[in-house]
Amino acid sequence: MEPPEIQPLTADHWPAVRAIYEEGIAGGDATFETAAPAWDAWDRGHLAGHRLVAVAGGRVVGWAALAPISERSAYAGVAEDSVYVAAAAAGRGVGRALLEALVAGAEAAGIWTVQTGIFPENTASLALHRRCGFRVVGVRERLGKLGGRWRDVVLLERRSPLVD
Repeated sequence: MEPPEIQPLTADHWPAVRAIYEEGIAGGDATFETAAPAWDAWDRGHLAGHRLVAVAGGRVVGWAALAPISERSAYAGVAEDSVYVAAAAAGRGVGRALLEALVAGAEAAGIWTVQTGIFPENTASLALHRRCGFRVVGVRERLGKLGGRWRDVVLLERRSPLVD
């Protein structure tokens, strides 16, 4: 696979993005969500200017976005990331290209902390975030139920060395 081209995510990408999101949901270790939302709901929940797709061979093979963690002004520089890669493109640097571009855009916009919560079983995502400078803050035990079973979530964050 050729290196992916990172582009801004637009409404036109939504069918492909949603399919990749649904693939992650079906895998059971990517999110507490059980269904992908409609575009309008997803759009409202994510920060404009911080939504990316990876395109390789003319196809969307991954996406990443930031969501605000709070409406309080004290947290204006803190966001939560989501990174999803199509199973067919896994292990080929797509996630890293997306996360590095997402973090660079966040820093350029004055976002000082990017955080994420990952199921411990999602070892690929944990490794990706560590490679991109995230540190484990802790484990939120039995944070929520998915499929009738309690799930732990590893909380990671990356504090920008560039944003004061």
